[in-house]
Amino acid sequence: MFHVKQTGDDRIARLKNIVLNMPEKPGSYQFYDKAGTIIYVGKAKKLKSRVSTYFHKEVDRYKTKLLVSKIENITYTVVNTEEDALLLENSLIKRYNPKYNILLKDGKTYPSICITNELLPRIIKTRKIDKKNGQYFGPYSHIGNMYALLDIIQKMYKPRKCNLLITREGIRANKYKPCLEYHIHNCNGPCIAQQTIEEYLDNIKQAKEILKGNSRDLMKDLLDEMKEKAAELKFEEANEIKKKYVLLDGFVSKSEIVSHTIGNLDVFSIYDETDENNAYINYLHVKNGTINQSFTFEYKKKVEETKEEILLTALTEIRKKYQSQAKEIVVPFEIEWELEGVTFTVPQRGDKKKLLELSEMNGRQYRFDRLKQSEKLNPEQRQTRLMKELQSKLNLPTLPYQIECFDNSNISGSDAVAGCVVFKAMKPSKKDYRKYNIKTVVGPDDYASMQEVVRRRYSRMIEEGTPLPDLIITDGGAGQMSVVREVVEQELGLQIPIAGLAKDNRHRTNELLYGNPPQTIGLKTDSELFKVLTHIQDEVHRFAITFHRDKRSKHALHSELDEIPGIGPKTKQTLISTFKSLKRIKNADYQSITDCIGEGKGKILWEYLHPGNEK
Repeated sequence: MFHVKQTGDDRIARLKNIVLNMPEKPGSYQFYDKAGTIIYVGKAKKLKSRVSTYFHKEVDRYKTKLLVSKIENITYTVVNTEEDALLLENSLIKRYNPKYNILLKDGKTYPSICITNELLPRIIKTRKIDKKNGQYFGPYSHIGNMYALLDIIQKMYKPRKCNLLITREGIRANKYKPCLEYHIHNCNGPCIAQQTIEEYLDNIKQAKEILKGNSRDLMKDLLDEMKEKAAELKFEEANEIKKKYVLLDGFVSKSEIVSHTIGNLDVFSIYDETDENNAYINYLHVKNGTINQSFTFEYKKKVEETKEEILLTALTEIRKKYQSQAKEIVVPFEIEWELEGVTFTVPQRGDKKKLLELSEMNGRQYRFDRLKQSEKLNPEQRQTRLMKELQSKLNLPTLPYQIECFDNSNISGSDAVAGCVVFKAMKPSKKDYRKYNIKTVVGPDDYASMQEVVRRRYSRMIEEGTPLPDLIITDGGAGQMSVVREVVEQELGLQIPIAGLAKDNRHRTNELLYGNPPQTIGLKTDSELFKVLTHIQDEVHRFAITFHRDKRSKHALHSELDEIPGIGPKTKQTLISTFKSLKRIKNADYQSITDCIGEGKGKILWEYLHPGNEK
C-alpha cells in the first residue's frame, strides 16, 4: 500500500485528510512508516484534536518533526472510555515496541518472594517469575526489606527450607527423616508428623497476610485468638500466639508508617529536569498506612511527550505490573484523564503531601545515583553534561568549551594587577592562565582596569590567531558586563557571549546574569552547575590576589634595598632571585650573604641590616 511515489507535500496532504475524518472520541492511534511498521502508538481523549497537533505548522520540536517525516499511514481504534484508551495504548506498545514511544529501561530484575504450590509450601526468594510454580509477592527494590519479611516469617512460622517432594503417603509411611533445621528448632517437622499439615497451612495463610501488607489486621486476629485461648484456659497455646504477636508487633513498629488514617493508595512522581532524553517515575504503594513498595523506573523519551503523557503511560503500566487496586492515586499535578473508580489527588499539605515529597526525593536520588555511576565510568560525561546545561540555560550558540574569567586586584590603586583564568571542558587549564600589570590606569578604577586587560588579551589573540573563548564571565554584576561588552563588541567587533556572577550584600555569589540588558538566570545556588561557576570565580580571585601579593612583596623588598648605599640594581636582583623576600635576607647568616653577592657588598648589607651585631 506504500509503493506509490509521492512528494512530501502530497504525503502530508493525504495524512491530514485521514485526520480530518477521525472522530472526536477517546481511543488509540498508530503511525506507520514506509515498510508498514508501527513506529508510534498514542492515546487521546479526542482523537481528531490530538492527532491534528502533529501537523500544525508551528510545531518546531526536532523530535516531533523527525517522527512526522517518517509517517506514511495512520490508523486508529475508538474505545468507550479514557481508561480503555490508556490500556489499549499500553497493550499495543508492549506488543509492537514502536521505535518512537517512550521505553521503560528496566535493566534490573528485582527479587520476589514465592510461596510454592506444594503440599507443604516453601517460602523462597527468586528472580524468575513462573506463576505455575506458586504465588509471588513483590518484586522488592530494597533487598533489606525483603530479608526482613523472610526473617519475621521464619521466626513466627518456621516454614520448611528443604527441597524434598513431600506427600501425605510419605509422611504416613515414615519415609522422611528429621534434618538439622528440625533439631535446631528452625522447623516444626511436618514431614515427620510433628506438626499437622493443617497447622502448617494455617501458618502459611498467616504469612501471606504479612506479605500482602496486612500485618495490622493479622495482629488484631492474633490478639483476639490469644484472648480466646486464655478464656478457654489453654494457656500454653495462648502463650505461643503471644510470642507471634510480640514478634509481629516489633516488626511493624520498625516499618515505615506514614499515617494511621491513610488506607491504600498509590503515589507517583516524575523527574525529568536537566535530562532531555530520560524521565524518572517513582512509585510508592501504601497499604494500611505503611509503604510496602517503592520503585523508580527510567523511561527513554523518543519524542517531546509532556509530563502528563509520560506519567499516564507509566502509571498504567506500573499499576498493571504490580496488580495495584488502589482507588486513589497521588500525583504532582492535575491529570485531565479519567480512570474508572480511581481518584487523582494533588495534595497541598498533610501526610499525602509528605508522601509525594518522599516520592519526588526518591526520583531525584535515583537520577543522581545513575548519573554518578555512569560518570565514574566516563568522567568526560559529567563535563559534557554541565557544558550542555550551561548552554541551555544561557541559550548559547555553541557549547561553552572554553570559558575565561577576569578579576582585578589593587590596594588604593597601588601595584594594580589583573588575572585571567581559563577553563576548558569545565576544568582549569592553568597553562593558559595570564597575569597583567595595569599600565594605562592611574588610581583605583576597576572598570578602566578591566577594559585595559580585556582589550590587551583579545587584541593579542586576534593578532596571533588564537582560538577565542566561547564564553566570558565577569567577576561582578551588570556594570562589569557592560564595560567588557564595550571593548569586546564595540571596539574589537567580536561576538563573544558575556555573563556575570553577582554577589549579595554579604559578598557571597548569589546569581548568574546574562543578556543585554542583563537578566537573572534561574539557577539554584546549590546546584552542581552553580558550584562550578563559583569555583571559576573563586579561582580567578585567588589567582589575581596571589599575583598582587607577590608584586607588593617584591615592591616592598625593592624599596628597602634601594636605601642601602653601595647596593645597586644588579645586586638587588641577585638577592631577590636567591632569597625571594626581605625576611629571608634578614634571617640569612653572614656566610650565605657573602656567598651570594661577595665579601665587600655582603659586609655592607650585613652591617646595614644588623647594626652593632657581630658576623
